[in-house]
Amino acid sequence: MAQIAQYRKSIILELKGVSKAFAPAEKGGQRHGVLDGLNLRVQEGEFVTIVGTSGCGKSTLLNLVAGLEAPDSGSISAKAGKSSADRVMIFQEGALFPWLTVADNVEFGLKVAGVPKEQRKGIARRFIDMVNLTKFVDSYVYQLSGGMKQRVAIARALALDPQVLLMDEPFAALDVQTRELLHEQLLQIHKSTGKTILFVTHNIGEAVQLGDRVVLLSAHSQGIKKEIAIDYPKPRDIDSPQLSAIKRELLNELQEDFQVAKSRP
Repeated sequence: MAQIAQYRKSIILELKGVSKAFAPAEKGGQRHGVLDGLNLRVQEGEFVTIVGTSGCGKSTLLNLVAGLEAPDSGSISAKAGKSSADRVMIFQEGALFPWLTVADNVEFGLKVAGVPKEQRKGIARRFIDMVNLTKFVDSYVYQLSGGMKQRVAIARALALDPQVLLMDEPFAALDVQTRELLHEQLLQIHKSTGKTILFVTHNIGEAVQLGDRVVLLSAHSQGIKKEIAIDYPKPRDIDSPQLSAIKRELLNELQEDFQVAKSRP
């Protein structure tokens, strides 16, 4: 039975009865269902981490929220914001332009939106400073490390002033030390900006360390299997008894899904 979060702040994002299936690879095959009647509400300023086994619909859920795909049924509604970019996605590879400088990458979306040159330079500089890349403002992206590229991607997304920041395994390809440094930085950014964040990860420890709430998706039920609110201050000691217990609970739930998958013909 999922633990239901208590909603004390305004709801910024709501999914009602959302279902999604994909066409078969072979002609005449059955459509592959990923999500079936999913309901999810996200509070303004909440940091929600999303976990689950491969194929459970984590990335599909983010794509639906971002508007990159349309649900087969159900509705997705978001609170209107000041910016035209209400929801912005950050991918694992960053999707940056390697032939542009850090500043030009961060300014890119603002330039497309028609923001005047001096104004967009000021906005870009603010967020470049926020991700500690001030010394690299004129460097080209191809000259940067993987962790620095992800910081550029975060700065570019924040420059658009989105209501909701969507992050699809943004640190998965990074080494452990770099990932831990970016965890600290992302938590600082979340605290200072108050942005709502939906963060997909395969890493249970990462989910527990970052999230105000962990949402566990299940490929078996094609929806949310469990929600756990984590009411501990950040930064967190991932090896503390309380967080270790939450990790074990989530791992046990994942193990159940693995066993169900293995038992299928």
